[in-house]
Amino acid sequence: MTDTTKSDHSPWAVFLIFLRLGLTSFGGPIAHLGYFHDEFVTRRQWLTERSYADLVALCQFLPGPASSQVGIAIGLSRSGYAGALAAWAGFTLPSAIALILFALGMANYGDAMPAGVLHGLKVVAVAVVAQAVWGMARNLCPDAPRITVMAAATCFVLLVPSAWGQVGVIAIAGGIGLLLFKPQQGAAHDPLPIAMRRRVGLFWLTLFFALLIGLPLLTAMFPNQTLAMVDAFYRAGSLVFGGGHVVLPLLQAEVVPSGWVSNDAFLAGYGAAQAVPGPLFTFAAFLGASMNQTPSGWLGGLVCMLAIFAPSFLLVVGALPFWERLRRNTRTQAALLGINAAVVGLLLAALYQPVWTSAVHAPQDFGLALVALVSLMFWKLPPWLVVVGSGIAGWLLSVTL
Repeated sequence: MTDTTKSDHSPWAVFLIFLRLGLTSFGGPIAHLGYFHDEFVTRRQWLTERSYADLVALCQFLPGPASSQVGIAIGLSRSGYAGALAAWAGFTLPSAIALILFALGMANYGDAMPAGVLHGLKVVAVAVVAQAVWGMARNLCPDAPRITVMAAATCFVLLVPSAWGQVGVIAIAGGIGLLLFKPQQGAAHDPLPIAMRRRVGLFWLTLFFALLIGLPLLTAMFPNQTLAMVDAFYRAGSLVFGGGHVVLPLLQAEVVPSGWVSNDAFLAGYGAAQAVPGPLFTFAAFLGASMNQTPSGWLGGLVCMLAIFAPSFLLVVGALPFWERLRRNTRTQAALLGINAAVVGLLLAALYQPVWTSAVHAPQDFGLALVALVSLMFWKLPPWLVVVGSGIAGWLLSVTL
């Protein structure tokens, strides 16, 4: 480590570095990890190649948004808990603010916006989710057993369309992974530059599980809209394996059937979330700001965003002291292989319902989705450009057909 100036260790310095990344990091979680590698391994040398790879492996092992968790851990290693908060805030706030503003614009000026534009945003969500399914399936379902787990998970969640059905699929897939898969031991690595006692890690993990179990009980005992929102978004943030796109079916099952957010607004916001930099989990800020009940607006956006990211903090700081043991445990790795295959199935089910069924109603919708998919996967156009283009195309189709 060559960069050890005192100013670089301050939370403010960490915030400014991550703020620049939060303003410029387009392209989704894999691209974010590339930006982080360039910034913190190549340029600043805060981490070695092996320790960075090990940190990425830890965050992909945990549920939650991997790129945000990597940022939290880097901030933690640089400036303690204040640095972790600074890294998260810098990377997250730009996209969260943009999506809350978009939600308020839809609420206040939605009638002034041509219907075709919103439909174009819904259609581009088809392309975005299809691209995510394809990429994740290639990496996480490379053989017949895992493809079978993926297909079974897809069928199950389509037949049992609820958040608890999705949780059940993940649990069953973990058990199948233990029985079927035999992963190899990991390669050599450098220890992570974060010293934390196991007793401290155990405290944070206990708090994580206490909230996961306690929030639904509190919501049942003391019915309250704010508490129900915190419970729903905390649970979604706790159970998302495989990246930000997988949060789509969990959130849809929570906010649309309950009437908190309309399905049209949900899909339009999801499309708009592809056009902003930073983590996709800030889609929660859009949903909170779009609530049909109070709190909504800025307060609702803040509540939902904090609730969905809270598990990321608790899991990262809680798991760090135990990571060396976990990374060598082949049974844990085997369960994760099954879980990851099921996660692809969850996302494939979401591609059909609600994304496809809500957006593709006519041949021109299918054509627009296909053009957007080709633009993303083969022309490699920036996602924000594809989103803007789809909105314009949706408007043009609405006035010409």
